[in-house]
Amino acid sequence: MMESKPNVLLIMVDQMRADCLSILDHPVVDTPNLDQLARDGVLFKQAYAATPSCVPARASVLTGMSQTSTGRVGYEDKVPWEYEHTMPDAFAKAGYHTQCIGKMHVYPTRNLCGYHNILLHDGYMHYNRFKHTTKTHESFEQTDDYLPWLRERAGAHVDLTDLGLDCNSSTVARPWTLPEALHPTNWVVTQSIDFLRRRDPTKPFFLNMSFVRPHPPFDPPQVYYDMYKDLELSDPPIGDWAMTEDEERAGLNPVTAKGKVPKQRLKQAQAAYYALITHIDHQIGRFLMAMQEYGVYDDTVILFVSDHGELLGDHNLFRKSLPYEGSAKVPFIISDPGQLLNVEKNTQLDQVTELRDIMPTLLDIAHIAIPETVDGKSLYTLWKKEDTTWRDYIHGEHEHGVQSYHYITDGKDKYIWFSQTGEEQFFDLVKDPHECVNLMPNSEYVDRVNMRRSQLIQELIDREEGYTDGKELFVGRVVKPTLEQ
Repeated sequence: MMESKPNVLLIMVDQMRADCLSILDHPVVDTPNLDQLARDGVLFKQAYAATPSCVPARASVLTGMSQTSTGRVGYEDKVPWEYEHTMPDAFAKAGYHTQCIGKMHVYPTRNLCGYHNILLHDGYMHYNRFKHTTKTHESFEQTDDYLPWLRERAGAHVDLTDLGLDCNSSTVARPWTLPEALHPTNWVVTQSIDFLRRRDPTKPFFLNMSFVRPHPPFDPPQVYYDMYKDLELSDPPIGDWAMTEDEERAGLNPVTAKGKVPKQRLKQAQAAYYALITHIDHQIGRFLMAMQEYGVYDDTVILFVSDHGELLGDHNLFRKSLPYEGSAKVPFIISDPGQLLNVEKNTQLDQVTELRDIMPTLLDIAHIAIPETVDGKSLYTLWKKEDTTWRDYIHGEHEHGVQSYHYITDGKDKYIWFSQTGEEQFFDLVKDPHECVNLMPNSEYVDRVNMRRSQLIQELIDREEGYTDGKELFVGRVVKPTLEQ
C-alpha cells in the first residue's frame, strides 16, 4: 500500500444492469473501457442494491449505512438528508478536495452533503418541475446546472422534454438530436475534465462523476443507436411465475412498469438502452485519457457502480424497485491502474456485496477512519483475502404498494417475501440466473427456504411495521417508504 493518499474517483451511473458488460460475455453490449477497468482491478459479480431505486440506494452509497439505518426503505422525495457522517465529508476532513458532478438526488437539492462543491444535474425531477404543485420553495431553474449550460449553447428554447420522452419510460426511445457534445453524458465528463484543471494540486481529490443515464429517457446519440438498432437482440426471459396476459394493455403505457410491450417498440428500447451504456463507456474512456494527460491516472483508484438496475422487459416487467436480478443487481468494479494497492489484478469475486460497502471500501483504501455509523464492510480487505468471515447474505426490501417485499440473497439463491400478500418466491441463481423457475413448490428446497425465511425474521425483529414476533411473518402490515428516525 502506498504511503501517500491516492486520488479516488467514484463513477456512478443510474439504472444500469449488472449483466451489461462485455467482460461478462453479454451477447451484444460493448463496454471496452469498463472491461479494462475490471482487468486493472476486481469485478464483484454478486453486487446488489438492497433497496433498488434512486433515493434509498444513493443514501446507502453516501453514508455506508443499510436501508434500515438510513430509514429509506422505499422511494420518497423531499425528505431532508440529515446524516452525521457522509463519505465526501470524511474525505474532506482527511484533506481531500471533494467534488461531485452530475446526479445527487438529495434534498434539499443543493445540499452539499459534505462535498466542497457540486455541479448538479439530477435529470428531470417532477417535484421541482411541476409548477402548479411545487411547494418546496425549490425551482428547477435554480437547482440544475446542466440546463443553463445547454441553453447557452443550443438556444434559450431547449428543454429536457424536447424529444417527447418521459424520464421514466423504459419502453420508448429516440436518438438525441443535438450535437453529441451537448448530451448530458458528455456534459458530466466535460465538467469533470475541467475539475482536473481547477482542482487544488496540493491535495488528493475525491471526485464523484455521476451520470443520469442509462436511466430514461432513452436518447443515445445516433452513432451509438446505430450500433445496436439492426442487431438481433434476445427476447427478455419470462419466468413460469410471470404475468403472461395483459388484459389492461398496460404495456402500451409509455411509462409502464409491467405489461406486454409491442415487439418493435421493445426492441428499439433495448437498442437505445445498450447504446446509452456504450456511450457512457466511451465518455469514461475520454476522461481516463484526460487523467493521463494531467498526470493523475496512475495515482487514482477508481470505483465504478450503478445505483440499481433496469428490468427492461424481464418477466414482462420494466423500470426498477423490484427484487429481481435485472433490477436489484448492479455492476461493481474497483480499478487500480497504477498498482497502488498491491493486489492481484483481473480478479472476479463471488461474495455478496452491497452499495453500503462503497464508503468503507474507499475510506479504507485512503487510510481514513471508518465512522461507527457505517454498516457496510471494506471490500479492500476482501480483495486482499484478509477477510475470511464475510457476510452470509444481504437483506433487501422496498415499499412498493401491494408489491412491497423483502428479500434475502447470497448471490447464489434468493428468497422473496411479499409483505402485503404473503406470496413467497425462491430461486436457485446458480442453476437459474434469470429467475425463471419459482422453486417454492419444490420439496427439495424446503430446508434452504426455511433457512432464508428464518434469516428474514431475524432481520425484521423490532421493526416499527410489526412484520414479525420473532417466530413468524405477519402479512398486511402497513408499509411506508421512510422509517421513523
